[in-house]
Amino acid sequence: MEIDENELRPFRVSSFVKRILHVMAWMGRGGAETWLMNVLRHIDRKKFQMDFIVQTMEPGHYDSEIRSLGSRLIYLPVNKYRPWTIVKDFKQILKKYGPYDVIHSHVHHFSGFILRLAHHNGIKTRIAHCHNDNSTLRDGAGLSRRFYLALTEHWVKKYATIGLAASRPAASDLFGQAWETDPRWKIHHCGIDFVPFKAAIDREKVRSELDLPKDCFVVGHVGRFVVQKNHTFLVKIFHEIVKYEPEARLLLVSAGPLQQIIKRQIDEAGLSDRVIFAGLRSDVPRLMLGAMDVFLFPSLYEGLGLVLIEAQASGLPCVISDVIPEEADVVKPLVSRLSLSESPSVWAKEVLKMRDRMGFVAQPEALARIEKSSFNISQSVKELESIYSL
Repeated sequence: MEIDENELRPFRVSSFVKRILHVMAWMGRGGAETWLMNVLRHIDRKKFQMDFIVQTMEPGHYDSEIRSLGSRLIYLPVNKYRPWTIVKDFKQILKKYGPYDVIHSHVHHFSGFILRLAHHNGIKTRIAHCHNDNSTLRDGAGLSRRFYLALTEHWVKKYATIGLAASRPAASDLFGQAWETDPRWKIHHCGIDFVPFKAAIDREKVRSELDLPKDCFVVGHVGRFVVQKNHTFLVKIFHEIVKYEPEARLLLVSAGPLQQIIKRQIDEAGLSDRVIFAGLRSDVPRLMLGAMDVFLFPSLYEGLGLVLIEAQASGLPCVISDVIPEEADVVKPLVSRLSLSESPSVWAKEVLKMRDRMGFVAQPEALARIEKSSFNISQSVKELESIYSL
């Protein structure tokens, strides 16, 4: 464990302030991380002090802002082959930075181990938060993996005082099929700050910045280049779209370990002049409002897919895989679901069909519907403040 010397400065918190320790893999621009930053920005920081443990030494995109908002960032790298080696370091962290009233763990099954440590170190409120549905990954899991899942699920059930899940499938994945029979387990829809979706956008300017022809058809996707997001299939779909719309463009937003592999696939398909890699962006709502015509989201699995809520808030027709929890369909006329067993050609035709729904639900109307839903950041923060105050 290495501790940033800046974090060792004198740090006093009133005894009337609830102190929460969040445990994350890192604080990059993922869906859960972005939601948690929205929570930090909107929570009453005079009443709630939020600190963060990240399980890596790799800098995150939100690290500087976390510190600027008065929170502390603590690096605790975890060796996945020897996770028990953090026991001593975890205790040292609590001694240096604590005491904490609440530990809120967002690291899926590993939360079981984290909450076990928290219990043995006297933290009374222990929250396991499941942001994903990894149930499909159990198929074909080896003996050691099955043992890990069984043990950590046992620890979650034993040591969590509260369990939150992004959706019903996510709840079933971590808390079990009978999760609704246990009053500790609850659905908590992560909230979005909708202010950026109300901004006036110069569509021509946004497209010009991305070298997009102002009148071309743009298929958009936001998601890390990882297996879960299914970019390989997405590119095959776009290849079919180009057969009908030769001037179409594909806008890919984010980064990730598989990006170079996807670039090679695009080059081999002869699509490199039609695909824009926008990289990691802090202005996703602006890109959705100003550049995209249809949002394509063929994920292999999702806890919910918060970016899909953002796409609907932008008024975008969305073509998505049917494994995504139906709780994400807030503006139903904008959403079309397809099986991943369907061919890329079928998906392409559906994308073109949904293009004709552009403006079917006006963006201000779509945004108004979502603002009234449980995905509003105000509602999300209100629920968390109530939980933290128990």
